[in-house]
Order: sequence, then C-alpha cells, then structure tokens
Amino acid sequence: MHDGVLATAPMDLPLARAARATRLTFLLSGIGMSAWAPMVPYAKARLGLDEATLGLVLLAFGGGSMVAMPVVGLLTHRFGSRRVIGVGGLMLCLALPLLALAPGAWWLALALLYFGVALGAVDVAMNAHAVEVEHRAQRPLMSGFHGLFSVGGLVGAAGMSALLALGLSLAAGALVVALVLALVVASQWPHLIDHVEANDEHAPPLRWPGMIVLALGLLCFISFLAEGSMLDWSAVFLRDVRGVSPAMAGLGYAGFSVAMAAGRLSGDRVVARLGPVVTVRVGAAVAAAGFVLAATVPWPAAALAGFVLVGLGAANIVPVMFGAAGRLPGVSPGIALATVTMLGYAGLLSGPALIGFLAHASSLATALMVVAGLLVIACASARLVRS
Repeated sequence: MHDGVLATAPMDLPLARAARATRLTFLLSGIGMSAWAPMVPYAKARLGLDEATLGLVLLAFGGGSMVAMPVVGLLTHRFGSRRVIGVGGLMLCLALPLLALAPGAWWLALALLYFGVALGAVDVAMNAHAVEVEHRAQRPLMSGFHGLFSVGGLVGAAGMSALLALGLSLAAGALVVALVLALVVASQWPHLIDHVEANDEHAPPLRWPGMIVLALGLLCFISFLAEGSMLDWSAVFLRDVRGVSPAMAGLGYAGFSVAMAAGRLSGDRVVARLGPVVTVRVGAAVAAAGFVLAATVPWPAAALAGFVLVGLGAANIVPVMFGAAGRLPGVSPGIALATVTMLGYAGLLSGPALIGFLAHASSLATALMVVAGLLVIACASARLVRS
C-alpha cells in the first residue's frame, strides 16, 4: 500500500448497492445544484432585479450552506448520515420549485437560503457516508463519488436548459427535475448503510475538530478557491487578457470542467496506484503549473491548455482531503467533514472576490499566479492526508 491507501477487496452485494446509492446521491447533489444556474436569468427577468440586487440575493445561497454545515455535522453524528441524506434529499427536491415560484426578491432570498441549507445537509452527510463505504470496501472510491457530482453538474445545467428550450415554464421545468431527484432519493435511500455513526458503539465520541482537521480544511480552502477562480475568472481572463471573442471565452471553463470530471472518474485508480499523499502532491503541482502556463504564456491556446491542467490537477485533491478528514482517529466523521467542507466552501465563495481585489491592485495574470503559489503550499503540505 502507498501512504495508507486502502487495500483492494471484493464488495458483497449490500455494500455494492450502498456504493451505487452513494454514487447516485452525489449525482443527485450535482444535478440539484447546477439546475439552478439556467434558472437565474429567468428569475432575474421575472422579478425585475438589477445586477446589484441579484448579487445580494444570491449571497443567501452560500450563506445557507455555510450556516447549515456545522449543524449538519452534529446531526450526522447523532442520527447517522443515512437519515440526514434522506431528509436533506427531500428538502432539495422541494427547493427548486420554490425558487421558480418565489414572488419577490425577499422570497427568492429565503428560497435560496433554504436551498443552501438543503444542499449543505446533503453535502456533509453524503461525504460522511462515502467515507464509511470506502472504509468497508477497502479500496479508494472517493474520487469516483466526486466524479459523479461533476457529471451531475453537467447533466443538471444541460437538462434544465433543454427543458426550458422545449418551451416548459420555469416552474414546470423545476418540477420535472424535482421529481427526478425525488425518484433517486426514494429508490436509493433503502440501500444506504444504516447508522454509520448513530448508535454505533465504535463511533468516536463527540469532540470538536483539532488542528489537523483545520489544516485539512485550509488546504480544501485553497483547492476550492482555485475552482472558484476558474468559474468566475477564466472567461474574463480569456476575453480581456488574451483577446478571445466573448462567444468563445467560455471554452476555458468548459475545458476545466471536462478535465476535472475525467480526472475524478479515473481518480480512484490513480489513488490506488500512487497513494493519497503523492496524488495530492502531484495534483497540486499540475494545477499550479496550469495557472502559471495560463498567466505567463501570451497565447490563447496556452491559456486553454493551462485551464485543462488546472482541472486535471485539482480533480482529486478535495476527494482525498475529504477521505482523510473522515478517517481521522478519535474525531467524528460528521464533525470533521462539516468543518472541512465549510472551510472549502468559504474558499469557493470568497475566492473569486479575493481574485478580483488582487487583479484590481495589480493584474488578473498576477492574481492567477498568487493562486498558483497557494497550490504550491498545498503541494508541500500533502503529507497531511496520510492516514
């Protein structure tokens, strides 16, 4: 074994079904989150919101997730991840129709707050459940689970866009997606492992996270910051710095997304071969090299190649970090994962703004180089994932 990587063992039928249910839960979470993206311009137009008001309203989504995660960590420890996934999944099904029907800006903000709480609940609980499945299977599985989340992100955005293009109203499209998600929850919930933490005599006692958990969370902050910078700044960089046409500027994020999904879907084999420490070290180095390539070589093709490298390199950092946090001895997986996820989301939410401040003070290329430097720190700290 490499640096604590799990050994390979065959899965029995109940465990195989639990692994499939976990994959579909990650897929559900990705679909639920990304289905909102095509709804945003419709909601903006229907409610007559300007950009500033919409920006303030959208903060409620991240705020809901951030507030929910510590509470969900406690609930997961107390009641088990299976119950939290079931309740959170059903809450998520209800969220999309509420977003489509919100009659005003304040109602939309409340719906987004609820949406964030539901997604935060599913996110923490499904990762805690994934750690347990990976532990019982005695093989790396976490990257594949997160790969299904990435696939869900592509499916949710494309699916909702297709429904709206077919002429369905916003409410009808949201209801269709909600029914699909409800079907996944109802069909897969019985196969989830019962009482991963709750009522388990071997479960660790409830303790607040220590320094190692916080350190893993800060490394997740860096990785999520890199992902957030791609989401919000890759198109701007290609258009304003490299002179790519507005119609083609989105190719940077598309290349990053496809590379990340491919990297995660093949990531379990990489982790099994290299081990978690080397996987994080190499991944962070590749992602840093991608930012350097995009920022320093003045050709659009080089920037596109750099963004693909960022996707490939960053793909397995977060799954490995989550797996390491969930396996820490003497710490509740729910509490540890809630802490790490919350710090990661903080990077995703605050990172783009930090990039903007740095770009305003210097240049966008310089800001991307700073992200590369942070990834070098993650590379140097890879031994934290040894477990």
